[in-house]
Amino acid sequence: MKTTAAILWESHKPWSVEEIELDDPQPGEVLVEMKASGMCHSDEHLVTGDLPFALPIIGGHEGAGIVRKVGEGVSWLAPGDHVVFGFIPSCGRCRSCSTGHQNLCDLGALMGGGRQITDGGARHHARGQDLGLMCLLGTFAKHTVVNEASCIKVDEDLPLDKVCLLGCGVVTGWGSAVYAAETKPGDTVVVVGAGGIGANAIQGAKLAGAKRIVAIDPVEFKREKAMEFGATHTASSMTEAVALLQEITWGTMANKVIMTMGVGQGSVMHEAMALAAKRGRVVVTNIHPALEMGASMNMLDITLMEKQVVGSLFGSGNPRADIPKLASLYREGQLDLDGLVTRTYPLEGVNEGYEDMRKGDNIRGVLVY
Repeated sequence: MKTTAAILWESHKPWSVEEIELDDPQPGEVLVEMKASGMCHSDEHLVTGDLPFALPIIGGHEGAGIVRKVGEGVSWLAPGDHVVFGFIPSCGRCRSCSTGHQNLCDLGALMGGGRQITDGGARHHARGQDLGLMCLLGTFAKHTVVNEASCIKVDEDLPLDKVCLLGCGVVTGWGSAVYAAETKPGDTVVVVGAGGIGANAIQGAKLAGAKRIVAIDPVEFKREKAMEFGATHTASSMTEAVALLQEITWGTMANKVIMTMGVGQGSVMHEAMALAAKRGRVVVTNIHPALEMGASMNMLDITLMEKQVVGSLFGSGNPRADIPKLASLYREGQLDLDGLVTRTYPLEGVNEGYEDMRKGDNIRGVLVY
């Protein structure tokens, strides 16, 4: 069939919205009519080259849609089912999945190539070339073919233009606070970067019982939105936050520091460590450039103060359990997805949406098809 997708042909170039050829799903795969896709900063990393995935590639990894056709052997999904994609597939059988770490499923190793899990082939084609898929999904398209390992079925009454955000940003941010940071009632939590990931780290910290939540962002609009999501204090920089934390914690500093900046910088890690209390934990959630090999940290500080640095992928969560759980929290009014969506765009507006993100105008832009 023919459909439309946003393709990145070269790094540092705009997305090209054009017609593609889409093959039928093969065994273990499903054809999904996309309804919405969040515009995550990770797709910007494709443009800048910070994520060196193979090109050409269809962007998008935070999407939701309706199953239209299933391949041979797919027994638990049927045409008409509503699904949210997990940006990391989960097989349910590898060591990581079987020990409760679906975010580290072995199938995730295939993401860089962007080809189908079953046979390494491509189902998407344009200009006579095979196309890769961002995170094996390619949600910047009106239709896509993905492996069943990437699909999580959700209730049909949930708005797909909101729950699409559960495929990456919401679980990543929320889980960074709840699972990776292990926020406890009464904790002081700092979230560095109040965009699409940081806003959800704030919500997660609030639900986990944090007493104080300090949101750090240079953009005033994002600091204001952070207060709506549950922050109790804000600062424009980590340097500014030092005095604030000393005042509100009587000098003990933050129990948890969660790094959710758009692009991580190893050169500022010492600033994050300075915000952490004795036995404080710094969670690194944001993407750093692939070739960055250094970070500035005082190792004596880590030893003498027993500070911790922890990495977190997909919020250290389990998408098959956490996506339905957070959808339920949204339904019950305990998780704000509506407020995350600053603006919606048609697929043809993908470049405009990313320009708005670069300017700091959006918490999350969403493509609606």
